[in-house]
Amino acid sequence: MISTQVIDTSIGRPAAGVPVVLDYFVSSGWQETSTSITDSDGIIEQFGENDTSAANLQSGIYRLTYDIAAYQTDPFFPTISVIFEITQTADDCHLALHLSPFGYSFVRG
Repeated sequence: MISTQVIDTSIGRPAAGVPVVLDYFVSSGWQETSTSITDSDGIIEQFGENDTSAANLQSGIYRLTYDIAAYQTDPFFPTISVIFEITQTADDCHLALHLSPFGYSFVRG
């Protein structure tokens, strides 16, 4: 299962209401798999309805794109994308985005 969380480090709190798109790379390019919005804890526990459940998760290259402009006013980074590869489909993949006004980092949790 793929999940994510956004933490706004400038205020020390989760970032609620951030739209996130999950894409999967196929030979013809990126294919949108699912979209969701972070909850009050800044978390998306699962994308779509079973789109990335353990049964449906495929090994391959994925991309999460965060719509920061929907969360911040006049952001320096209007969108942030991270591309990652899943090789062990039995493992959960949780990515945390630590966001500040002029920087960001990702951690796999």
